[in-house]
Amino acid sequence: MNSIQVYSRTCKQSKKLWTKNFHTTSASSARRLFTPGQIMNRWGTYKRLAPASLANVDVRNIPRREVPNHILRPPYAVAGTSSKWENIVPINSDQDVIGMREAGKLAKEILTLGSTLCKPGVTTNDIDKVIHEAIIAKNAYPSPLNYSGFPKSVCTSINNVIAHGIPDDRPLQDGDIINVDVTVYLNGYHGDTSATFMVGNVDEKGKALIECTRETLEKSIAICGPEVPIKEIGRVICEHATKHGFSVSDELSGHGIGKEFHCRPLILHHIDDTNDEVMIPGTTFTIEPILCQGSASGIMWPDKWTISTVDGGRSAQFEHTLLVTEDGVEILTE
Repeated sequence: MNSIQVYSRTCKQSKKLWTKNFHTTSASSARRLFTPGQIMNRWGTYKRLAPASLANVDVRNIPRREVPNHILRPPYAVAGTSSKWENIVPINSDQDVIGMREAGKLAKEILTLGSTLCKPGVTTNDIDKVIHEAIIAKNAYPSPLNYSGFPKSVCTSINNVIAHGIPDDRPLQDGDIINVDVTVYLNGYHGDTSATFMVGNVDEKGKALIECTRETLEKSIAICGPEVPIKEIGRVICEHATKHGFSVSDELSGHGIGKEFHCRPLILHHIDDTNDEVMIPGTTFTIEPILCQGSASGIMWPDKWTISTVDGGRSAQFEHTLLVTEDGVEILTE
């Protein structure tokens, strides 16, 4: 699950943007941009998603799935708060590393299960239910649940949704692409991973977006190791994405992870020469690049979670949790 790095649009501002795009003098153009429906454009053939209404939605009122009392909960789980950000980058002990490996292994297992559910006719609520039950069956807690009030146990982001899509009753349709973002909290540690899956028959442009996004993650992981500048991650990602004609979201970032869901260091996926931090053995963080077909700028929906592309182009994302070692990097969610 991404960390919102410098997401400056408030819900009110986003509502104005939606209103402008729905009610501009070029109304027919606005409808093509934001009205859901099977369309063909320069980015391929797919259905764009849009909020059902511009009215504010308080997602804290959405019923949450039950978690058995015996399962250890993260500190934010009851009150619906978020992680505690401190000015230090946590260094994991040997015992912490064991816990992180276990959490990462379970996150990967749950994501693999999620991949089998991405079929036409299955709703994202169905996916949320199966994933929730699988996580608690392993005596773990689904980390997104009630994190800052998030109402579900997994994020599901379809087509033009960049991130933080809330599972609902929309059935997946042939040609959709969907990112399933899984984080588990097991024995006091978080493991975080995501991937973008194809639903049925996806067009070639959608396949190219997915493949390039996967490659940016692989290439950025390949340069990781002790004393490597963190800003190299963004350079590698942007270089590869730009080469293939895609943009990179600079509004969401990877993050440190461990006993906290989100912590330092921030992992920017775009070029940022102001960051002088280097990778330190014993640290754990996520890399989770988001690539877009058109503009990577996002609009936040009235639910204050879902972010979609401003122009309706599709988006894809892949993510791993990593451990920096003395001689390289270990992928904990592979």
